[in-house]
Parts: sequence; structure tokens; C-alpha cells
Amino acid sequence: MQAAAVFRKTFGTACRIAVNLLIFAIFFIPFYWMFLTAIKNLGQTLQTPPVFWVSKPHWENFSKVFAAIPFFHMLKNNLIMTFGIMICQFFTVIPAAYAFARFRFAGSGFLFGLTLATMMIPAQLVFLPLFLMFSRMGLINSYASLILPWATSSFAIFMLRQTFKQVPRELIEAAKLDSASEWKIIFKLMLPIAKPTIVTLGLITFILNWNDYFWPFVLTTNNAVRTLPVGITSLNIVDGGVKYHILMAGNLLLVAPVLVAFFFAQKQIIKAFTYMGGK
Repeated sequence: MQAAAVFRKTFGTACRIAVNLLIFAIFFIPFYWMFLTAIKNLGQTLQTPPVFWVSKPHWENFSKVFAAIPFFHMLKNNLIMTFGIMICQFFTVIPAAYAFARFRFAGSGFLFGLTLATMMIPAQLVFLPLFLMFSRMGLINSYASLILPWATSSFAIFMLRQTFKQVPRELIEAAKLDSASEWKIIFKLMLPIAKPTIVTLGLITFILNWNDYFWPFVLTTNNAVRTLPVGITSLNIVDGGVKYHILMAGNLLLVAPVLVAFFFAQKQIIKAFTYMGGK
């Protein structure tokens, strides 16, 4: 019996390790292939069978990216657009989530349902009305047209509302007895408790908007406010042909900030889902 128990425990541990290694490989291999392609020459990217190791990396591929597009200018545009959206959502999502979580007023249920219903509307459906509106306002090819359509998020309101609802009402009542205003309750009590959720939402917003191609491409006519995803796409053709190694070098530079952000935010993300799942 003891031997059977040891066998089951060992087998279970081996299975968990195997599954973890499989998951790691599924996520790691695409990034490894991206990096590998970025340091190959054109011949190696087309070689059959494929090359899984490069003895002489071609680091000049990255300098060709800088030469082909105004990389740092587009990087600045990406930062302005992405952080502009994140700041706008911070000031619109938090009050809305708090109001839906803690107040009961006429039509609150209907308004919350309407907020959730907007998540089912495809972005392509509202593209034309938004484009026409910004065109009439003279905001085409501006930062405002890149930021304002995403200044709030129904998903973020929903997720943060669920976190706020889990805060014990006794804590809020105690704060009110100390003459704390609603804003003080939000910033001094609710936000510290909801920090993992806010960091998670911030990372999701960062990734979605940092990699967004369609909207910046449609709303811009030149490189004045165009972002990196639009610029990287133009690397499809460099020097009269498709250069896969240069294109992948550009994509590696584009995805690097996302990986860095995820690395620093991963603990908060785990806390957010653990906290929400535990309730």
C-alpha cells in the first residue's frame, strides 16, 4: 500500500512537471523563433529545413529597422497614445465602478446592463460613425482621435466593480464614521485593496492599445502621429522585397515593452485572479 501511494505521488508529480514543461514550450518557442529570425540573414530565414541556431548573429538587422522607419518618433507616438488611454480610463473607470458597486439608484441595474451590452458590439461596427465624427471635428491625424474612442472600458468597469463589491461594507462604514468623503474612501481605501486588479487592467489596456494596428492606421494619414504597429507593418517591403528577418527584428522591438511590463506586473496579476477566484 505504501509503495502504491509513493508511486501515485511520484507519477502525479511527473505529470505536473510534464504539463508545466509543455505549457512553457508552447509559450516560449514562438518568442525564441521570433528572436532567432530577427538575428538571421535572409537566406537563413528561407532555408529548408529551418535553422534552429545561429552561429553568427546579424545584429545589424535592428539598425536596418531604425533606418527604414522613424522608429523613435513612432515609439513616442505609441507611448503618448497608450498612456493617454490608460490615464483616461483611470479617471473614468474607477468612479463608474465604485458607483455601480456601492450605490443603488433609479436605473442603476439598467445602466450597468447597458454598460455590459457594449462589450458585445464589434469595434468594426462603430468604426465608420467614429471616423465620420472625428473627420467633421477636424481631429483626423491627431492624438485625440487615437485616445478618445478608448477613454473608458466596459470590461474594466465590470472587473473593478466586482473587486469593489468584495470589500466589506463595515470598512466603508467605519471610514464614513471618520468623516471620510467618497473620494477619500476611493483613493485611501478601495484603490489599495484593488491594486492587483488595477495593475491587471492596466496591463491588459497597455497590451491591447500598444499592439493596436487598425485604428491608428485608419485615423492617420502620415507619420506625424502614426504608431509603431503601423510602422512595423511597412517593413514587409524593404529594398524592393519582403525581408522576413528585418520584419521580425521590428516585431521583436515592438513586443519587448510588453514582455517587460508583464514581467514586472505578473505578481499583481496572480494576486488579482487569486483574490477574485477565492471569493
